[in-house]
Amino acid sequence: MSYGRNKEKKGKKIFPELENWVYVTRRVHRFYTRQWLQVEFRKKKMQRFKAASLVRNGLHSCRLLSHCRGLCSLPDHALNDDLDHQVLVEGKAWSRTAILNRPSALNALTTAMGARLQKLYKSWEDNPDIGFIGSGKAFCAGGDVVYLYHMINKGKIEECKQFFSTLYAFMYMVGTCLKPHVAILNGITMGGGAGVSIPGTFRIATDKTVFATPETIIGFHPDAGASFYLSHLPGHLGEFVALTGERLNGLDMIASGLATHYLHSSRLPLIEEELGKIVTDDPSVIEASLDKYGELVYPDETSVLHRIELVDKCFSHDTVEEIIDALECEAGRTNDAWCTSTLKRLKEVSPLSLKVALRSIREGRFQTLDQCLVREYRMSLQGVTKQVSNDFCEGVRARVVEKDFAPKWDPPSVEKVSNDMVDQYFSPLSEFEPDLELPTELREAFT
Repeated sequence: MSYGRNKEKKGKKIFPELENWVYVTRRVHRFYTRQWLQVEFRKKKMQRFKAASLVRNGLHSCRLLSHCRGLCSLPDHALNDDLDHQVLVEGKAWSRTAILNRPSALNALTTAMGARLQKLYKSWEDNPDIGFIGSGKAFCAGGDVVYLYHMINKGKIEECKQFFSTLYAFMYMVGTCLKPHVAILNGITMGGGAGVSIPGTFRIATDKTVFATPETIIGFHPDAGASFYLSHLPGHLGEFVALTGERLNGLDMIASGLATHYLHSSRLPLIEEELGKIVTDDPSVIEASLDKYGELVYPDETSVLHRIELVDKCFSHDTVEEIIDALECEAGRTNDAWCTSTLKRLKEVSPLSLKVALRSIREGRFQTLDQCLVREYRMSLQGVTKQVSNDFCEGVRARVVEKDFAPKWDPPSVEKVSNDMVDQYFSPLSEFEPDLELPTELREAFT
């Protein structure tokens, strides 16, 4: 992982009990990230040669890159498919930037936006004059769940399938791109917004970053690749984030590895100017530019990372029931307000989603990105077709549409969620239902 070189002020100690842990964690993470980048980009070079030969035979490979914020406007006449300006294109020197432009919906992703992004990134990745790409500004609140809610109620399940297949394919492109990907997460980064940024090469968090996977709150499951990247967080932090939907800030993201760099939002123009001067696709050059402005920071006093041992103690259990029992035991023994608030959160969300999310994270720990996305696609179809439960529609209704904040979950408690229900959630809709197809032969997924 890459961290800035700004020195801590002389004589100032910030959370000394964490200094050694943070220092060792970052040094080790930085070392292995550098090694990983070198190996992966050598591997990708070989993939590029293979893909190029396929293109010469009339085949085309799928790729992605995403960058952030504006540098200078660039018209893209060749790819102008008039999607109501929901995805804007900007660029400078060797970079291109895709900017989501649905501010009234916090840039929530739609099927059309996913298709537009795929088309843009295929073109950019195959263009030898483009070295790297990115995504950003608001950033993104996730997929458009209100759209899905209305489609489900109208019986338009095929539209829902297209929504998930299009966006998940785009997210796979982010995680397997052959050029460096820079995402500046200067704002809300939730659900699908994380799915189009976290799998990429560089992720820049700021003081305005708000990260979460809040799907259990609306009766769904952490998707968009969340079961892949959450399962790789330190200890059992991924289980905590997935089950509770708890928000993390930019400091938490850099400490946990979700982000690779951190800087204050007031300094973003500096890094944008620096990126605009780069005329290479060498990730080490881009990393050096980001390092120049990155800041060395620590989690604040309220961060869950200060409780990582307690998180591991409670969320390492095999079942949701055992996790809740462990939290109740700690709350009774220590009268810890954090345990009490975490228990309250777990009792507010969908009981079915809790069990589904826990199993998803545990399976994701042993799967590649493409395997996670294929499995999540199955799960998402189960969620929108109501074969197991109506919790998704009920959650969206209560939290987003009618906003009475009183969802009626079915089943109403964790104890009433059977293993068979959870098993079905991970199964295809039918024996004839096709799985999500990803170009794994052309683009190797990361482990």
